[in-house]
Amino acid sequence: MTGRGPARRGVLTAAAGLAAVAVAAPDARAAEAPATGRRSRWTTSWATAQTAPTDTDAVASAGLTNGTFTARVRLSAGGRVRLRYGHAFGTVPVLIGPVTAGGRPVTFGGRRQAWLAAGASLTSDAVAGLHAAEASLLTVRTELPGPTGPLSFHRNTHASHDLDGERTTSVYLLTGVEVTGAHGPVIAVLGDSIAEGVGTPDDSDMRWPDRLARRLPGAAVADLGISGNRVLLDDARFGPGGQARFDRDVLSLPGLRTVLVHLGVNDLQQPPSQTDPELVLAGYRQLVLRARDAGLRAVGATVAPFGGWTRWTPELEAVRRRINAAVRTGRVFDAVADFDAALRDPDRPERMRPAYDSGDGLHPNPAGHAALAAAVDRRHLL
Repeated sequence: MTGRGPARRGVLTAAAGLAAVAVAAPDARAAEAPATGRRSRWTTSWATAQTAPTDTDAVASAGLTNGTFTARVRLSAGGRVRLRYGHAFGTVPVLIGPVTAGGRPVTFGGRRQAWLAAGASLTSDAVAGLHAAEASLLTVRTELPGPTGPLSFHRNTHASHDLDGERTTSVYLLTGVEVTGAHGPVIAVLGDSIAEGVGTPDDSDMRWPDRLARRLPGAAVADLGISGNRVLLDDARFGPGGQARFDRDVLSLPGLRTVLVHLGVNDLQQPPSQTDPELVLAGYRQLVLRARDAGLRAVGATVAPFGGWTRWTPELEAVRRRINAAVRTGRVFDAVADFDAALRDPDRPERMRPAYDSGDGLHPNPAGHAALAAAVDRRHLL
C-alpha cells in the first residue's frame, strides 16, 4: 500500500495536464482547417512500431531524467508536419517537451509540453512554419524532464539518432510523423527484421520499404518492421505478434489505404517452430478480415527462402512452400507480392540468389532489398 501513493499522485497530475491540453485542442484544430472549412487530410509519412524494454535494454529499462532524445527520420511523403508519440508498454505517464521539429517549436493543444499517458498516444499540433519536402530528413528533438520510468521504444531502426550526446539506433517514444502532402498510395508494412532493415547499412535508407517509397512519388510508406516478429506468437524481446499489434500499429495510422503483411519466416525458424502451415494461413486470414473491416486493401508477401540460415531444415522448407502455394492462389490476401520468386536461386530454390544474400542465408543485402521493392506491384496498392 505504501508504494502506491506517489504513483497515484502521478496519475492525477498527468490527468490534470491532459485535461489542460484538451481544453486548448479545439482552437488548435480550428487553426489547422483551411478557409473552406474542410480539415487537412493527414497521412502517415514515417512510423515505427514499439516494443517493451527487456533487462538487456539498459537505457529504456531505467528511463530518463532530464534527458534529450534527437531522432533523425527519413520521410516518404511531405507537406505540413505533425508528430505522434506513443507509450504502448508504459506503466506511468511521461511528460513530453519541449519539442522541436526541423528546428521549429512543436506544440500540443497550443502548449510546449504535454503528458503522454501510459498505454496511450499523443499527437501534436501542426508545426507552425514547417513544410517538409518529400523524402527529406527531419530532425525531431524531444526533451524528457522525467523521471520517465521504463520507456516504450523501437530497438533498432538502422539509422543514427542521439540520446544525451551519444549515438543510438533506438527510437524512444516517438512513433510517427504525419503530413498533408501525400498524393499517392499510403501503405503500412507490417513486417519483421527484413522490413526493419537487417542486411542493409545503417543510415543508407536502403530497406525495401524505403525503396518502395522512392518508386512511388507522392506515396507514404510506414515501416512497421520489428526484428524477430511473427504472425502468431508474442515474444518478450521481439514484441507482440502481428495479430496482437495490428490494431495499434496499423489501424491507428491516419490516411492508410493498404497494409502489406511481410511476416511468417520467424514463425517457422524461431523456436518454437510452427510446423503447421494452416495455422500461419489462419493468422493471415484474420489480419485480412480486420484490414477489410477497416476499409483497407491487404497485400501479402510470400515467405522468402532462408536455406543456409542456421535453423533451416528440409521440414521447415516444406512448410514454407505450402504457405506460399496457398498465398499465391489469391484466396488469402487481396493481392500478392511474391518475395520468394524475387529472391530465390533458380538452381537452389530453398536459398536466395548469392547476389542477394547478406551472408546469413536469411536477410537480403541492399540488392536483395531492391528486388523486394520491385516485386510490389503499384496497382495492388491503390
